[in-house]
Amino acid sequence: MSNTESKEQIVIVGGGAGGLELATRLGRRLGRKGLANVVLIDCNNTHLWKPLLHEVAAGSLDSGIDEINYRAHARRNGFHFTLGRVCNLDRETRNVVLEPLTDSDGETILDERRVRYDQLVFALGSISNDFGIPGISEHCMMLDAPAQAERFHKRLLNAFLRLDKDRSAGKDARLNLVIVGGGATGVELSAELYNAASIIRDYDLGHMSPSHMSITLVEAGPRILPALPERLSGMVSYELGQLGVQIRTDTKVVRGHANSLETDEGEQIEGDMLVWAAGIRAPTFLKEISGLESARNNQLVVQDTLQTTRDNRIWALGDCCACAQPDGSMVPPRAQSAHQMASHIYKNLVRQHQQKPLLPYRYKDHGSLVSLSRFSTVGSLMGNLTRGSMMIEGKLARMVYISLYRQHQMALHGLPRMVLLAVIDRLNHAIKPRLKLH
Repeated sequence: MSNTESKEQIVIVGGGAGGLELATRLGRRLGRKGLANVVLIDCNNTHLWKPLLHEVAAGSLDSGIDEINYRAHARRNGFHFTLGRVCNLDRETRNVVLEPLTDSDGETILDERRVRYDQLVFALGSISNDFGIPGISEHCMMLDAPAQAERFHKRLLNAFLRLDKDRSAGKDARLNLVIVGGGATGVELSAELYNAASIIRDYDLGHMSPSHMSITLVEAGPRILPALPERLSGMVSYELGQLGVQIRTDTKVVRGHANSLETDEGEQIEGDMLVWAAGIRAPTFLKEISGLESARNNQLVVQDTLQTTRDNRIWALGDCCACAQPDGSMVPPRAQSAHQMASHIYKNLVRQHQQKPLLPYRYKDHGSLVSLSRFSTVGSLMGNLTRGSMMIEGKLARMVYISLYRQHQMALHGLPRMVLLAVIDRLNHAIKPRLKLH
């Protein structure tokens, strides 16, 4: 047996915020010292912080600037990267199975592969949940990955071009967009789209303006942002209304069509572009995979240590994890949850390596922030760390919102590189167009 095979192998499936932070920390602590092999598996070559996808979709952010190459990052931080998509799990031989890797022409690059593990962490995040509603997956765009956000952006630019052409010809043309889901993604995308429309007219598209675009935000519940305090939800509703967003609450979509969505009352909500951002679920293949216990939405059920209930060698974190707290509530699917869980699994894996008892995980709510592009930012801080939440808005809220991304960068790169990246970001804002135009 080779030295590599004799070492404990820690495999992390999913290079999102939590998975990449965990791989980075384990690589620095165990991988560099030769104490363990740390392997990250992802179906993409690069990482982009998921809360930024609505900005990529609107064109406010160029994903090519902010994305991280997994292979380069792995080499720098003492872990290994494997490109592939996990399709199955063999718990008896302790192997994860990767489906064949093909190129854009369908040619096979690598056959089905197996990657052994001693400890396995699922950090796959989540995808949009269409709840099995007919026509949604066929006719609605979703923003679960950078490729989907880029596809939306290209369609948006084309729609702007058509709108400007029609307006210049004297036609009373409008661009109608419908976004289903009043959570953070739907709300932030709505505001970012108005920002994009106001900027792009400065680039030889002067016949159109934000007033020629209508956005309808559809929410099945009684209010948008149900996870936030009602006061904040009301503030955001007012701000969106001032921009021109039409908010439709208590509106349930039952079918999707090519250019419209049908409600349970038979109404057709028409739109040139339809976006689905309502609900999340873990990838389907996780449901009862290899006999592991799964909850609704395909999430893996875990103990308070974040080990799965039926196999202590397998862990889960983030949106693909169903973790109950002592009061019976479930850990919410937020970026801060994934960050906290990644930190906790890191501590427990190190403690396990040192033959120390594992620690239980307790979720800490640090509050929530919602960015309405350059127009406003609102949120609450501290959450359950104090007796009450502190409401913030405006420039202070925007600074805190940006700091969340800087914290993610610092976890991956360290303080000096994070500061350098922040400086580069400011320079890019000064020398590049305010909107990605391609």
